[in-house]
Amino acid sequence: MENKLNVTIVQSNLIWENIEANLEMFSKKLEKIEQTDIIVLPEMFNTGFSMNSKYLAEKPNGKTLKWLLEQSKKLQSAIVTSIIIEENEKYYNRLFWIEPNGKILHYNKRHLFRMANEQNFYTAGTESIIINYKGWRIKPLICYDLRFPIWSRNKQDYDLLIYVANWPERRAKPWKILLKARAIENQSYVVGVNRVGTDGNNIVFSGNSIVIDAYGNKISKTKPHIENIEKITLNMNKLIEFRKKFPVHLDADNFQIQL
Repeated sequence: MENKLNVTIVQSNLIWENIEANLEMFSKKLEKIEQTDIIVLPEMFNTGFSMNSKYLAEKPNGKTLKWLLEQSKKLQSAIVTSIIIEENEKYYNRLFWIEPNGKILHYNKRHLFRMANEQNFYTAGTESIIINYKGWRIKPLICYDLRFPIWSRNKQDYDLLIYVANWPERRAKPWKILLKARAIENQSYVVGVNRVGTDGNNIVFSGNSIVIDAYGNKISKTKPHIENIEKITLNMNKLIEFRKKFPVHLDADNFQIQL
């Protein structure tokens, strides 16, 4: 029997620094989603990519996390996104993985985008996570992490790499190239979900949300600059077959990451 996974990507505009309005908007969007295994929302989906962390941050058990838990249970789907969290007097760009049974995992963004001074407003994470879900091993990361291949290096411990992002249109070319590179070098499916529209700093986002197979082929149809919801089916058997026929991992270099 084929082990398949349905992933739904949500490419959306975001309402600048307005948590309530974004939750209301996404509640309506998610109502349209058919049965799926995973729903992927953009980075900081409830605020936009804001450095106003002191004003916008929520506690780990705040209203947005409660909303995510409610939506996950209602839709019987895992949801992955990031939001601004305050914990122990520190602020994090924190990715949450929420499952319908109430299970919560999180990852704090490791690579903070210094060109927007993100490092001055947030604390960098030190650990990545691997999620086991429905027979798939999944590694979720955030936006700027995409530029650092060692951090996403597949040590044969994941099958799906997910990036949630607020990646500007003016750098759309590296976004598209690097996502394909991560899929090819790691022999993994890759999902990249980015926002569209213009934020409060007048930065334009084109989306270019995409799902890529281990060969580097685009298998999604979402187009740039438009809001769209798309479900894509991933096939584990095809992935395993490709890895067996072309086992580049057997020649990979050993390394250790020093933080």
